[in-house]
Amino acid sequence: MAKSLHIACIQSQPNSSIDGALLEALNLATSAVSKGAEFLFFPEYCGGLMSENGKLRPPAMPEEKHPFLLSMQNFSKENKVWIMIGSIAVTAQGGKIFNRGFVLDCSGKIISRYDKIHMFDIQLSPDQVIRESAFVSPGSEASIMKTPFGLIGHSICYDLRFPELYRKMAQAGAEIVCVPAAFTKKTGEAHWHILNRARAIENGVFIIAPCSVGKVSGGGEAYGHSLIINPWGQIMADGGSEPGIVYAKINLNEVAEARNKIPSLSHDRSFSIALKNTDYRSVA
Repeated sequence: MAKSLHIACIQSQPNSSIDGALLEALNLATSAVSKGAEFLFFPEYCGGLMSENGKLRPPAMPEEKHPFLLSMQNFSKENKVWIMIGSIAVTAQGGKIFNRGFVLDCSGKIISRYDKIHMFDIQLSPDQVIRESAFVSPGSEASIMKTPFGLIGHSICYDLRFPELYRKMAQAGAEIVCVPAAFTKKTGEAHWHILNRARAIENGVFIIAPCSVGKVSGGGEAYGHSLIINPWGQIMADGGSEPGIVYAKINLNEVAEARNKIPSLSHDRSFSIALKNTDYRSVA
């Protein structure tokens, strides 16, 4: 397998329509390919995102008819470039959707699908409540794919707060894990960099984290700061707070180097938890 890879992290804006999202994505993808990128990484809900009455409402379509997916397959084939579609909204049963990501090889073939497992059900304030589970059907299977560049794991946004998912992917061989997101500005400012660096350090993996940036139509704001982080936890690229692209050339040999220095993936031990029930009334 090739051990070096020129990647592009696409930092697009949340767009209320599939057509608008696709136009921006194709323009940014064309620019990235012209600069030699071999693998393009897009954010969560890169095929459209909006909110309505305080609830997220990404535009959804069946997978087989989704214009964003079909257009990216054509772009991949025409430009002989690998693409990670962070996620798009795919219609599911019962009026819900799947928050589904894809990896396309350089012929446009879908080699992996991933449905977001952990639902973003949070309350940041009395007025800012998000219940992703109200409209999204969660996945139940993690995804690792073989590529000419190495083994790549796929997660999405809120998954980032569940370190066991990343550890299991790393122990299964993942060398790169992507974290496409539409992280809120409030949580992003507090946690985004720390969580992504932690997942890289804990598992000795490259973290590729494209995050959309800017206002969400109907309410909300995405944080941006798309990140490329090496297995030692060092930030190689940060997309800042404006739309655009960040690039890095990564060397997959760094994964083995980091894991040889700190082989914690093989040091797991089982343990029990004992709850000590001290009777403080007996203490004089």
